[in-house]
Amino acid sequence: MDMYAVRLHEFGPAANLAYERVPAPSPGRGQVRIDAEAVGVHLIETTLRSGRAVGPHLAPDLPVVLGGEVAGAVGELGPGVPSSWLGRRVVAPLASYGGYAERAVTETGALHEIPGIMTAETAVAMVTTGATTLGVLDAADVLPGDMALVTSAAGGVGALLVQALRGRGAVVVGVAGGPEKARRAAELGADLAADHHDPTWPDTVRTALDEASRQVADLGVADDHPEWPEVIRAALAGSVQQVAEPGARVAHHDPGRRDAVGAAAGGAAGRPRRRVSPDGTGRRVGLDVVFDGVGGTVGRRAFELLAPGGMFLLHGWSSGTATRLTTDDIIGHAATVVWALGPRLLRHAGSLRELQARALRAAADGALVPLVARYPLSRAADAHADLENRRTTGKVVLIP
Repeated sequence: MDMYAVRLHEFGPAANLAYERVPAPSPGRGQVRIDAEAVGVHLIETTLRSGRAVGPHLAPDLPVVLGGEVAGAVGELGPGVPSSWLGRRVVAPLASYGGYAERAVTETGALHEIPGIMTAETAVAMVTTGATTLGVLDAADVLPGDMALVTSAAGGVGALLVQALRGRGAVVVGVAGGPEKARRAAELGADLAADHHDPTWPDTVRTALDEASRQVADLGVADDHPEWPEVIRAALAGSVQQVAEPGARVAHHDPGRRDAVGAAAGGAAGRPRRRVSPDGTGRRVGLDVVFDGVGGTVGRRAFELLAPGGMFLLHGWSSGTATRLTTDDIIGHAATVVWALGPRLLRHAGSLRELQARALRAAADGALVPLVARYPLSRAADAHADLENRRTTGKVVLIP
């Protein structure tokens, strides 16, 4: 049996990805063949395509079919696999490569049944990218009312972080590249959105947060008051007069949804934390936590917005270089700096499979909704070119 797949015969630009007919793989013992309905694409695959290693991921042997996550129906069983798997809709990470294809094989132990009416695109967007998001969030001690900044807030992980942080009751600043992506971050729930192509974006964020915090302090609402997150949110929206009394509710606040999202994302409960005001006015200064998946200048400028004692979590460097920090920087800010991937990703969940299951449940419950950029499998080269040139929004998915 033949199939269409996207193969790389020579390292180099996106145009080197060739859509061609190849023999379909057959499942071995303990494996199944998935007839793909959706295939995930990751930014690191554009680097691997160029022949460069990414962290522990070495450049692949050629020729290769890239891709490591597939969703679809089980079309063939290998020896020793129960017949009950045949025909079931599943999503799975692959042990190695082979995802950019109409069919792929993987171990039964890697399979997750796709919940209910969830689309294959959503499932493939959540099984790795969603799991990573929840693992990164687990590494942060985020409480209601914390001020959190997310770089690449309209990207695959960033878009989910914005939603999950709002679910925990955080006040969220979304930073993205370009006005359209900043607008998407605001639609996802960012209380303040900024375009990092504007060189003044850190000043804009700092001024907005400081002014909103000053207004709330003037009202006498302490930052550990249960209503503080909604009052500061209203101040950022320019409607602080609506919540001048600390028991009033903001019209757009939906505590039921917040609690549902927070629970699905493993959210912390309780009151906002109390912080010492550096000037004695009760006014907060700076961010409590930054989630940095961009690195470079954007990450560095985000670090400078941290409040004393804040946390800086790194989970990638889509700019091409990680954020540069020195021990003097860390000590000067009294900051906690965390690389959120690797072993730390699993510290709370215990296993990657548990993170994957949590991510799929969060999407099934409607608590987290991934942004998806769809491309036909035959246009995988275009998907790579758009992804590495920052022209995509959300998770890139190929449709066979």
